Amino acid sequence: MNKKILLGLLILTFLLQGCGSKTGMQDGFYSAEMSGYSHGWKEYVCIMVKGGKIVYTEFNAKDPSGYIKAWDNAYMQNMASVTGTYPNEYTRYYAAELLEHQDPSNVDALSGATSSGTNFKKLTAAVIEQAIDGNPDTRIVEMEE
Repeated sequence: MNKKILLGLLILTFLLQGCGSKTGMQDGFYSAEMSGYSHGWKEYVCIMVKGGKIVYTEFNAKDPSGYIKAWDNAYMQNMASVTGTYPNEYTRYYAAELLEHQDPSNVDALSGATSSGTNFKKLTAAVIEQAIDGNPDTRIVEMEE
């Protein structure tokens, strides 16, 4: 009798573990970047998947030298005075939203950063496809003309 209960619990454990990964994402690091620069910046997203779930997200932009947009204080001050937000704020916001919702379609746009929000959703959809395929190569996402 105890063997049957133990076997039943073991089977239930395996079934529940299989249900934990709704998206079928494979563990690893995945990245995507836009195909070109917009206003001198190329946006990118990196995620880490563990146990079929996104556990880390980085969203930002870099200039041709690799300098990170969220570090640019002059850009931050200028953008904040015009739009009410700035790269170090909205990049962290979008990343946190993805971690919470696990689905880019459920990430709300942040006023003042809607263009970056649109790119974030495109980039995130691309890295999720990469994670489902288990392909660690950086995916290039075409910019809209």
